[in-house]
Amino acid sequence: MLASRSLIRTQCRSSSHPRHSSSYVESSWQHAIRTKNAEVNALVCIAPEQSKVTTNGPLRDVTVAVKDNICTKDMPTSCSSAMLREFTSPFDATSVRLLRDAGATIVGKANCDEFGMGSLNIYSIHGPVVNPSRPPGSSQILSQESERRSAGGSSGGSAAAVAAGMCDAAIATDTGGSIRLPASYCGVVGLKPSYSMISRWGVISYADSLDCVGVIGKDIQSTEKVYNALSSFDPNDPTAAQPETREAADKACNEHMAEWALSDTLTGLRIGIPQEYFPVSLNPSILSPFRRILRSLKTRGATLVPVSLKNTSYALSTYYAIASAEASSNLARYDGVQYGLHVDPPPGSSTHTPALTYAHSRTAGFGSEVKKRILLGTYALTADAFDNYFLQAQRLRKAIRQDFNRVFVVPDALSSAPSPPRKDEGVHVLLHPSAIRTAPPLPLAGAAKDDGESLDTYLQDVLTVPASLAGLPALSVPISSTSTEGDGWPIGLSVVGQWGCEKMVLEVGRSVEQTR
Repeated sequence: MLASRSLIRTQCRSSSHPRHSSSYVESSWQHAIRTKNAEVNALVCIAPEQSKVTTNGPLRDVTVAVKDNICTKDMPTSCSSAMLREFTSPFDATSVRLLRDAGATIVGKANCDEFGMGSLNIYSIHGPVVNPSRPPGSSQILSQESERRSAGGSSGGSAAAVAAGMCDAAIATDTGGSIRLPASYCGVVGLKPSYSMISRWGVISYADSLDCVGVIGKDIQSTEKVYNALSSFDPNDPTAAQPETREAADKACNEHMAEWALSDTLTGLRIGIPQEYFPVSLNPSILSPFRRILRSLKTRGATLVPVSLKNTSYALSTYYAIASAEASSNLARYDGVQYGLHVDPPPGSSTHTPALTYAHSRTAGFGSEVKKRILLGTYALTADAFDNYFLQAQRLRKAIRQDFNRVFVVPDALSSAPSPPRKDEGVHVLLHPSAIRTAPPLPLAGAAKDDGESLDTYLQDVLTVPASLAGLPALSVPISSTSTEGDGWPIGLSVVGQWGCEKMVLEVGRSVEQTR
């Protein structure tokens, strides 16, 4: 593991910023990388010095990290997997190109769970990411291994880099919570946009119908600025929302925001509180700061409305059935012959068939969590299980989407379904905790492998997967904990809106940010 980490960093370091130059002045983000990254392990590659495409773009003063599953032509893209350890893309992903065109400074590639599969960022050839946040009274990142906490996954490196001051923002992917969960754990802002709003071209796929490129930022303003630079139609992405669909969603969003967005109060804003998003597994210490935010929003004029999303209890199993099936299909291409790590059968093997080469290459190239999900997905796609698992999951996914449409007052621009509820019955957004707890401890080195693979690991996504299945925009905003039961670690609150209503979600997030 250490050898692979040093290999990739050596490849990148040879072309990194010339600190030996007499004219070199270290910026704050470069200082943070130099002094914190060895401890946090957020960035696995530092970007080579580059000439900016423009010095007048909207992101000219913004530094951005790129998750290690988004292609960059000047740095390796390994997906934190031995399977792609040596891979460097010949092109930039559309999202990276747009960042460069807008004048952003790319600082490096961020650590992640292998192929985006994980909730703790412990399944990586680069090693786990350490949460750089710290409880009150601690002056530095916790140095004792037993005290270290997870940065969340799968985009833990992206969230940790922002939280540690290594960059202003990061672009990452969110399949079932991979942006929002790390943002909650690390105390930063995380936006998963509506599905198909930001181009996926150049993103190495995990689950095509769920993967979204999103933004992690130090605050709402920086997150929104980067999102605006990336949100545009891309003809290279076959799943990209068409311009007319975007315009229809934007028009509906503006109409429903007109009453309250430009006012000094929040009168007219209807906030739904979904009763199913407070499961038994939710840590009680999360509730106190969440209720405090709700009281403040109500004081400012917002109306709080209890709502029910009755199919939420099926979301987690639905998500893992669909995501694993799509992963099984997507990762089948890594056979050691056309793509990915090649491993020959051991000397003395009686046969050297292609199947044997595939087996040895995939066994060596994929980690335990990826193998587990490939097996689950392959089974779900077999003739005997297809109807009972994959098709049933697709039916439940549709029902979950309909649950959201029933409560949102803003119409769904993608659907010809029945009209949304009246303004005095529906809601503009939903608010709920981003995670069931604060950042969990990292598994100790040398501990039993199953320690990081328990059912609790999968339950971390229970509050984030419904919005992913429905393709809706969801934003995690940090809220400070004042509860005496709390442990002082960051807590996130999620804002979920109708498809295409990023503007509304960000505006409500701004109100939460001002309240905390």
